[in-house]
Amino acid sequence: MQGVNKKTIVLIICLGAITLLSGCTNWKKKYENLYVKYQNSLGLLEHEKAEKGQLSQQLTEEQQTIDELQRQIAEMNKTPAEASGFGKDYDVAFDPSAGTITVTLETAILFDSGKADLKKTTSTELDHIASVINSKYSGKHIDVVGHTDTDPIKKSNWKDNWELSSQRALSVARYLIQRGIPTDRIRASGCGEYRPKASNSTAAGKARNRRVEVVVHMK
Repeated sequence: MQGVNKKTIVLIICLGAITLLSGCTNWKKKYENLYVKYQNSLGLLEHEKAEKGQLSQQLTEEQQTIDELQRQIAEMNKTPAEASGFGKDYDVAFDPSAGTITVTLETAILFDSGKADLKKTTSTELDHIASVINSKYSGKHIDVVGHTDTDPIKKSNWKDNWELSSQRALSVARYLIQRGIPTDRIRASGCGEYRPKASNSTAAGKARNRRVEVVVHMK
């Protein structure tokens, strides 16, 4: 009886061991399968992150392109005065063939009738022009050109309109020099009544002809 019991016990122990070993094998397989699934999931996650990164970069580049196009459109829609930097309140003209930008100021703003001394109130306009030239057109040559209408000199000591226009141009040039424009980059000249912009037969035309031009040479 005891021998039978011993055999039975040994058999039970062997079966239990086999069962345990079999169970360990199953758990190992389950672990391996889960690990493979985890690695696959991790790979998919990294792939999605990479795709999201590429998409984000693409969106950033497209936004930059849109911003640049909008900037170019805004530049194209600017008036010559705005594009030049002098501002929309100024009379500005481009001459592509000559490579010049001309800012025109009526002499009524700058001078009293028949005078070549600058009014004190002209500082706002001329200070702004000097500031733009110094910041945006530094190193460029500047011409200051005076013009008059055809009315003859009567109540002043000037010999003629030519002399008056030259002295007015010189006054403006000296003012700009005081505001930082180098003397070797600026020159003054007068044209008198000989280069009109409008007819001198009307008061409005004469007013347009009485002017000082600040010419920036881009070439």
